[in-house]
Amino acid sequence: MASSTVENYLKHILLLSEGTDGLVSMGALASSLAVVPGTVTTMVKALADGGLVAHRPRQGVQLTSEGRHLALTVLRKHRLVETFLVNVLKMDWAAVHDEAEQLEHAISDDVLDRLDALLGHPTADPHGDPIPSRHGKLSSQVYATLATCAAGRPVRIVRVTEQSKEFLQFAEQNGLQPGTSLSVADRNLTAGLVTLRKAAGRTVPLSLAAAGKILVEPEKQSARFRPKPEPCS
Repeated sequence: MASSTVENYLKHILLLSEGTDGLVSMGALASSLAVVPGTVTTMVKALADGGLVAHRPRQGVQLTSEGRHLALTVLRKHRLVETFLVNVLKMDWAAVHDEAEQLEHAISDDVLDRLDALLGHPTADPHGDPIPSRHGKLSSQVYATLATCAAGRPVRIVRVTEQSKEFLQFAEQNGLQPGTSLSVADRNLTAGLVTLRKAAGRTVPLSLAAAGKILVEPEKQSARFRPKPEPCS
């Protein structure tokens, strides 16, 4: 069994490689793990010796197929644990990340499968992050953000990518959680400000930086409210 340190490195490389060609810079990895570059270099060399990553000097590091498989397993544990803590134990979604960081290294594959079944095989955690399948499949669907989606059109929040406790508390206080329907009423690029319109006409101001951390998809129009077709003349 890999150590918790190895698992953490592989998971962070996986997360940092999202939306890229898979290559992660050593500086980005050191920053993500909050360690000095020399520590990262030493650990990456050990991971490369173990066949879990491919290290390209002065370019970065990339997961091998074996390393990716292990990273997806750890990520699956983390996100299923977060889902359990929120949905079953009713913990605050802004406080479960640190708990999951500890528990993800202690759960066996058998317990993980039972947990998955108990939760009804969810495909996303409470923050909207996709949960890898039992067979190592991870959704790579690309979404717009509140900073880039079309203004004036109804959208639904599907994911909050910034998961600091402060940001999640802000999102909850303003009703910006996955599943929420809203629209962008105005986007002022000069001021760096987005104005959101929620139900009953309530507006919420949001910085462009914050808006870029909230992923959305077009709201599916209910058949009940679809306009009736005009009769043929």
